[in-house]
Amino acid sequence: MAEIIGAIGSSHIPAIGVAIARKIQQTPYWKPFFDGFPPIHDWLAREKPDVAIVFYNDHGLEFFLDKKPTFAIGAAAEYISYDEGWGIDTIPPVIGDEGLSWHICNELVEDEFDITICQELGIDHGLTVPMQLMWPGNSYGHMKVIPVVINCEEHPMPSPKRCFDLGRSIGKAVESYEKELKVVVLGTGGLSHQLDGQRAGLINKEFDIMCMDKIVNQPEELLDFSIRDLVEIAGAQGVELNMWLAMRGALTGQVTELHRNYHIPISNTGAGTMLLSNK
Repeated sequence: MAEIIGAIGSSHIPAIGVAIARKIQQTPYWKPFFDGFPPIHDWLAREKPDVAIVFYNDHGLEFFLDKKPTFAIGAAAEYISYDEGWGIDTIPPVIGDEGLSWHICNELVEDEFDITICQELGIDHGLTVPMQLMWPGNSYGHMKVIPVVINCEEHPMPSPKRCFDLGRSIGKAVESYEKELKVVVLGTGGLSHQLDGQRAGLINKEFDIMCMDKIVNQPEELLDFSIRDLVEIAGAQGVELNMWLAMRGALTGQVTELHRNYHIPISNTGAGTMLLSNK
């Protein structure tokens, strides 16, 4: 049977992709952030997962304001990275796992989730930056990827509890898949940040650290927050915490924190990084 061996929480800030392209990871501004990833690289090399399920939000590349599904899942053979206009280099195509994707989609519908199933899906920095962070030098060719897109741009947005429940349903679906696979789950985005308006530059370090603490063994304590709460406490884009909660919901075993890093500011954002095992 397939099993989820662990999870990784990470930022997906587009400026990270620019830093990687310019090879400035070890400059004073970027070094404290990138120094948080070698333990994750070591864990991935040791555990050798076959599939990555990536929770992220699309920033207008595939879904713009005129068409914005609450939840969308890729069920394609590959996913293409397109130029977003941020100055980020595109990356080689990401290979999909159609069998596991369709199994998850069927199970989600059985669990009464209304999802958009995408047999074609362009991927933006929400997915490509984490792929570059986890597998430097675009060394992810051995991995298969299932993109899961959560609306964090246009109201109404799904609540933290709904996103956690989505992750839980996906976790159960993976465990019922009759093929031996090792799966890692990525929750990308955040943490606290606001990119525009009167509160542009807002970062709430205390809230970010609290969320990272709770997400390990007390994630239910984060599920009473509303979208309005997250916007007020963590900034308009702090809603991206929802991807971390979906990631955590997918972990149905004994969860242990193996590593964390937190650095501010990176492009006006509280950049958290976490590695969790799931036994």
